[in-house]
Amino acid sequence: MNIVKHMKKTNRIVRAMRERKEYVDYITSRIDVNVLYDTTGNAMETFLEALRMAGDEPCIHMEEDILLTSNFDEKIESVISENKDIVIQFFSMRKKDLTIGSRLESGRTFCMNQCFYLPEGYSTKLLKYYDLWERKDEHPTGYDLMLADMLGSEKYLISVPSLVEHRVCKSLINSRRSAYRQSLTFEE
Repeated sequence: MNIVKHMKKTNRIVRAMRERKEYVDYITSRIDVNVLYDTTGNAMETFLEALRMAGDEPCIHMEEDILLTSNFDEKIESVISENKDIVIQFFSMRKKDLTIGSRLESGRTFCMNQCFYLPEGYSTKLLKYYDLWERKDEHPTGYDLMLADMLGSEKYLISVPSLVEHRVCKSLINSRRSAYRQSLTFEE
C-alpha cells in the first residue's frame, strides 16, 4: 500500500499587471495562486494590498514575470517546512549562490521580490512598518528595500537553487532596469 504525504500548501499571492495576462496564465496553469492585479498603476500600493490579503497567514509573495522550476510545489513547501519561521528568498543572482549555496544572510541585504516567503505575522508587520518607513519618498517602488530595512540585522534564508527565474523582459516599474536579471542557479 502506498502512503502519500500531503503537505498543506502555503498561501500564495501573485502581483500582476493586466498587460501580462499570458504570464499570469502560465503561472495559474501550473500552481494554485491568488492573483492580485494592479488597478492603480502604483507598484507599492499593489504590494501593500498583497500584504493586506495575506494578513497574519504565512504567505509566498510572487511577481508575474517569473518562470517556475519543475515540481515547484514540492520544492518550495519542502524548504518552507524546514524554515517556516524566517523570511525565505527563492530568487537570487548572487555569485555566492554558486560557491556557498543556501545560506542565512543579514536582512539588510534582501533584494528582489520575484518570489519570497513571509512567515506568520510578517505581512502584517511589514504593512505596519510601511507607515514608519523613512525612505518611501526616496524609493516609491522599493518594496524589497522596505523589507530589507525592516529586517535589519535579522537573518533571512537565500534558498539555492532559485526556484523561479526572472523572465527576460522590460520592467513595467522602471524601463531603465536591465531585462537580463537572471539567476545563476535556476533549474527548469
